[in-house]
Formats: sequence, structure tokens, C-alpha cells
Amino acid sequence: MTGASVSRVEGRFRGKVGALDLDFAIDAPAQGITAIFGPSGCGKTTTLRCAAGLRHMNGNFSVAGDVWQDDAAGVFRRPHERSVGYVFQEPSLFPHLSVRGNLLYGWKRSGRKGHRAILEFEEVVDLMGLNTLLERDPSNLSGGERQRVAVGRALLAQPKLLLMDEPLAGLDARAKEGILPYVEMLHRSLSVPVLYVSHDLREVARLADSMIVMEDGRSVGHGPVAEVLERLDLDRSEDDSEAGVVLDVTVAGHDDELHLTRLDHHGKQIVVPRAALQVGDVARLRVRARDVALATKKPASLSFRNILRGRVVETVEHRRSAFADVLVDVGGGRLRARITRDAMNELELGRGRLVYALVKGISLDRPAVGRPRGRASAS
Repeated sequence: MTGASVSRVEGRFRGKVGALDLDFAIDAPAQGITAIFGPSGCGKTTTLRCAAGLRHMNGNFSVAGDVWQDDAAGVFRRPHERSVGYVFQEPSLFPHLSVRGNLLYGWKRSGRKGHRAILEFEEVVDLMGLNTLLERDPSNLSGGERQRVAVGRALLAQPKLLLMDEPLAGLDARAKEGILPYVEMLHRSLSVPVLYVSHDLREVARLADSMIVMEDGRSVGHGPVAEVLERLDLDRSEDDSEAGVVLDVTVAGHDDELHLTRLDHHGKQIVVPRAALQVGDVARLRVRARDVALATKKPASLSFRNILRGRVVETVEHRRSAFADVLVDVGGGRLRARITRDAMNELELGRGRLVYALVKGISLDRPAVGRPRGRASAS
């Protein structure tokens, strides 16, 4: 393998996995969270195992210019030679060790004793909110707490690459909400790249900076999350109701009397319920396609607070259903609207048509990458 980029995580794995022909290429930034997204059984976990060296399939793989596998050159580093932190669906904590003991195991495994660590013990404990749990037994922790310890242990191994295989899949909704802010902190606190496997579009939209869409063992799309979610040809979610887009916005001000926050999106105002953010903060919005309605004339006397003027740039009809997706450019960003095919035809929503997007529900998901380190999450 030649020309490995020092700013990328790159590779390609090929082979047979049961009935699945895997031929998957990875091209991700060497910083931030890259989601590998796709339905169950498409090869996501196998890809992570190949990256970790736990499975050897034909191909190549490098992290920030460091070649871990190049079959053409006879290079294959074993798992303990790869400097990987791996977080599984199940935390798999050592039951005979306290939380502190489990974390120190990660530290000892790093083999960096006596050298400057990428992450210090106290830093990881603070990052993952584990200060009050250090002397606890794993059996006395909640599911979310156990997973936070598992992430902390992986970080203390001082990895050059963090692999997370659906780490929230085994948690209930409340536990997920409890751990998500800690996963979000990885954006602002780490320079270590993260490959994050998920089949949950809500997680991907909330957590990831970039994403790779996987189907039947192959990559069918990749790039920044906002750009990939705008593609109407990439609906691979197992929960079709979660299709939508993300927008980066800036906090413009607050209305404390009405408990509202005003956001700026390229000169357009968006209003959401009062958020625990400061003026000037950059945040991410997730807007589901099913929560956007369209009108060809500016409506009046409605309860909708967010009405954005734009133009249709693309439409896709779902021939086996009553619905269609419409992509609308609202100036600096795009919205998806899921409406009936009948409505699309009646309104003549072709490319270039002036429309008004009425946004019913907006999820203020997380501070965007680049937000000043150390501020609390809005979740």
C-alpha cells in the first residue's frame, strides 16, 4: 500500500462472509466521528473487526499514514500491535475489578507507562463523568454507566483509532439519553478518529461528522453527514420515519419570557424552545422529512413558527408507496419534505419551483464540532 494519507483513515477489505460478498472501502477523516451506517447484516461489524485485526480479509488499511495492513506488501499487524480501542455492544467489564480497576486495565494495556499519555487517567474520568463511580462494582452499575466505563477503558488504552460497534444498541431510551452527551464530548475533547457502527439514523445524525452508507457489503455513499442525508437516493434506514437532514446554526438570542431560542441559518431565523446554549454557539439541528410541509404561496395565520422560503432542487417518487421526497434549498442548507405523490403532482413541485417549507418539529441535537471545549451539552 503506497501513498497512505496522514490525514485520513483509509482501507479496503474484500472477501466472503457467509453468503455476503464484502468489498468495502473506508475513506474517513483522521479526526472526529465517522459513522458506518446500514441495515443489519450488511457487514458493518465485520468491517470493524477487520480494522482491528481481529479478522484477516484481503485488503489494506492505514490510520493517519500508519500502515496496519497491506497484503500486497506482506504487512499485517496483529490486534495488539494496532493501538485500537474497541467498544462493543456489551461492555464486557471485568466483574472482579472495580470501575477504577477496569479503567486501569486499559491504561496498563496501552504499554505507555513512563511516557506522556495521549489521555491521562483523570482526564478520561472527568470526560466520561466517572468520578463518583470509581470504587463501585460493575454489577452495581446501570447499563449506561457500564458503557461509559467501557468507553473510558478503551480511551485509556491510548488508541490511535477508536472503534465503536453499536455501543447504544442494548440500552433503553432513557439510558441512551444519559450516555449520548458523553459520546458527543468526544468531538471536542479528542483528536483520535472514531469509526462508529450504527443502524440508527437518529444516532448518526446526532453524533457523526461524516458517514459511510453500507449495503450488501459495499459502500454506496460517503461524505459529511449533512451532504449524505440530503441524498434522496440513499434511504437505507430501518426506520423510514427518521429520514431527514441536519443544519448547522448559530444561536442569535433568547426570549426568556416566551422560553424560546432564536437561531440563525445563513440569515434565516429559526425558533426553537429555550436551549441551554450561549449566544454565538454553533449547534446542530435535525429536521425530519415527515415534519416538513410545503406550500407554493406564503401561508398566514398558522401555528407554524418556522416558515422558510426556498426552491425545489430534486424530487423522488417512491413508486411502491403513496409518498415522495422533495429536496428544498433554503439558502445555505437544504430541507427534505416527505409528502404524498398526489400532493407533489397537484402542486407541480418540479425543479426550480418556489416553495415555502413549514417546519413542524425541530430537534436541537448537539453542539457542532468546533464549539469551545468544556461547555455543557444542550441535550
